[in-house]
Amino acid sequence: MTWTTHTVFNQPQPLSNSNLFLSDTPLCEALLREGGEWDRDWLASVGMQLGSAESLELGRLANAEPPELLRYDARGARLDEVRFHPAWHLLMQGVCASRLHNLTWQPNVLERASVARAARFILHAQVEAGTLCPVTMTHAAIPLLQRTLPAAFEGWLDPLLNDRYDTHAQPGEQKRGLLIGMGMTEKQGGSDVMTNTTRAEPLEQRGPGEAYRIVGHKWFFSVPQSDAHLILAQTQQGLSCFFLPRLLPDGERNAIVIERLKDKLGNRSNASAEVEFKDAIGWLLGEEGEGVRMILKMGSMTRFDCALGSHGQMRRAFSVALYHAHQRQVQGKNLVDQPLMRQMLATQALQLEGQTAFLLRLARAWSQPAQPHEVSFARLFTPAAKYGICKAGMPFVADAMEVLGGIGYCEASELPRLYRDMPVNSIWEGSGNVMCLDVLRVLTRQSGIIDMLNQEFDAVKGSNRHFDARWRQLKLRLHKAQEVQAHEFTHQLLQLATAAQLLKYAEPPIADAWCRQWLDLRGSRPLENALTDRLLLRASGS
Repeated sequence: MTWTTHTVFNQPQPLSNSNLFLSDTPLCEALLREGGEWDRDWLASVGMQLGSAESLELGRLANAEPPELLRYDARGARLDEVRFHPAWHLLMQGVCASRLHNLTWQPNVLERASVARAARFILHAQVEAGTLCPVTMTHAAIPLLQRTLPAAFEGWLDPLLNDRYDTHAQPGEQKRGLLIGMGMTEKQGGSDVMTNTTRAEPLEQRGPGEAYRIVGHKWFFSVPQSDAHLILAQTQQGLSCFFLPRLLPDGERNAIVIERLKDKLGNRSNASAEVEFKDAIGWLLGEEGEGVRMILKMGSMTRFDCALGSHGQMRRAFSVALYHAHQRQVQGKNLVDQPLMRQMLATQALQLEGQTAFLLRLARAWSQPAQPHEVSFARLFTPAAKYGICKAGMPFVADAMEVLGGIGYCEASELPRLYRDMPVNSIWEGSGNVMCLDVLRVLTRQSGIIDMLNQEFDAVKGSNRHFDARWRQLKLRLHKAQEVQAHEFTHQLLQLATAAQLLKYAEPPIADAWCRQWLDLRGSRPLENALTDRLLLRASGS
């Protein structure tokens, strides 16, 4: 006898085989507006590839089968290598082919390359986040290395600018592609790198480009399989930056001992290690004592990538939720047609509209280093973006998970992985408090910041009464900002910068709705039906 207990119905298909770029109308528009239109064809092509079922499965596999530390080889000799699932390597080939690690540093780079790279970054973040860590550190390191790389490593510059992913254990000049990691924090200090105890002594003479013997440890040594790392160590003149290759110029392994890989909440596809330096050899970059100044500029670039990555993951969580809501029925109607659900999804779409416009505006600022106004914009709003967008990601993904209900909480869905991956961008390269204090430091100490804000915000003065009221109130308090108010100031500045972009360029109903939702002192109000329809259509590329 055959028993039939039930028939499976009203269970939505998972989202796959979609074009991650063309389905995102706000991103397409922002790319054109901010000068990245030349990259549209590439983005459309890679958006289709990344949205495929095959790419999404690679993202799942890379996290289901995390990296493994191999301490010894079969003979018992010390090995200190990290072994990855093949899915990781395929994904790394993709991010390197998209030049997320070097697009903006190409010798004949097209105008506004930072805008195109930001769009590419957002797309790749929707598939797998761990593989973004190696490329974001390499991207931040390249301009420093182009200026200060020791003569013994000049052969590294060409492969650093290649689009190949090369896993061979060879000296850098013999490889087709290179990746650079970072190792800054130690057990006793974390973000307070001035307390670092790792020491460096010259092998022969002191000075830029010279070799030093390094003894110490790193509590977080990101991407230990990288071809080289930039690290901080104490010298006679203070904290200094060193280039620490995995293999020495003669092909011998450097004395970097991997003690263990971190067992992390999320970002599990990516290896993070604890290491010790037992007479490792590193080459001084710049002068002794300049380490903090050097890493601050690199840190700003990686902080921007944190915001881009969180935004991309939020976009993916929303897309999954919206696709589910279009299929799942409750009480005879699709979820997306239920008034309360439709309101929530439209509010999420509105939030993404604002973030997309703001982030690509910030990318434009990064692409114009010769313009003081743009430099000031990037300096102030990069830590603000990292704080606000990365912090918003966790509740945003949780709301998307609720749309799916129980199945969204199960590992068969993408959402649990997205939720676990979210906190790392708030923590890495400076937690929320560190970002807000940085914003306050820029506001109170850097010249030209208030003038920059006046130019940005006065350009839309009179467009929206909620914006005008918030900017008027904040401007009166800028000169009296105190540390305990750093969260509030950072949050309000980010909201005003986002609103300014929408008031300049978005459809007026969308800009007005955003200002009512996040700037109205009386609190948010429900979105009108016509506006919810418009937002959801734009969010699905219709």
